[in-house]
Amino acid sequence: MKPPAIAAPMASAVPTLIETPRLRLRASADAPVLAAAVAAYLQRNQAHLAPWDPPQPANATSLPRVRAHLAAGATAFAAGLALRWWLTPADDPARVIGSVQLSAVSRGHFHSANLGYAIAADQQGQGLMHEALQAVIAQAFAPSINLHRIQASVRPENPRSLAVLQRLGFAQIGLARRYLFIDGDWRDHLLFDLTQDHFIRPAGW
Repeated sequence: MKPPAIAAPMASAVPTLIETPRLRLRASADAPVLAAAVAAYLQRNQAHLAPWDPPQPANATSLPRVRAHLAAGATAFAAGLALRWWLTPADDPARVIGSVQLSAVSRGHFHSANLGYAIAADQQGQGLMHEALQAVIAQAFAPSINLHRIQASVRPENPRSLAVLQRLGFAQIGLARRYLFIDGDWRDHLLFDLTQDHFIRPAGW
């Protein structure tokens, strides 16, 4: 069996701005505008995010590094390989408070992506991530992106993240032992997925 193709043109333009009642989700295509706000978010939340993130270089939160990261993200977004949106409050759009990403976007006979998300320590417990993920999932299953499946992996020690996925209807599909190198060691992750019933079959299927 051939592996799924990694990228293919999407049916229509993927939105670089997604609006919800309390949030504005802005894509990395807005890199020049977002760089300082993203750097400030990462600096404020470095200790908060460290237990859940892979190892980062020493300059990961510096403005030059963030600019380079956002530029690479804009290229990946345009190619349909990885789609990241940065969360900003609707009433304070210059402040970044989190992000949602669809990475490893695969096409072919798979049409799947991996879901990643993070939110600032002082924004937890307000339902903001649920609101953001609802909006991104709606786009992922809309014709503009047209995924059939979204997969997410979460460490068992992260109850907030587990609760978010369960509330959104993700089903647990397994346990990946020593799955990712996180916080100084190889960590087990619980695997979840969500599929849609209205996938648009490509021409020729």
